[in-house]
Amino acid sequence: MSRYLIIIEETGTGFSAYSPDLPGCVATGGTREEVEREMHVAIEFHIEGLRLAREPVPAPRSQAAYCETAA
Repeated sequence: MSRYLIIIEETGTGFSAYSPDLPGCVATGGTREEVEREMHVAIEFHIEGLRLAREPVPAPRSQAAYCETAA
């Protein structure tokens, strides 16, 4: 089992998400919960497509951290 980092951003109409380790793999949703579900489906679909095309599946390697500021 692999764990891919997803970046979730709020938009004017809901949320969007992407994974830095899987270029081109994106999803949208009206709520955060919806975009997370859709991104899970998108990642599985993306990886399946790579395998069917006999392309390498990138290993998860991205990490996240937060930086606190006084602002």
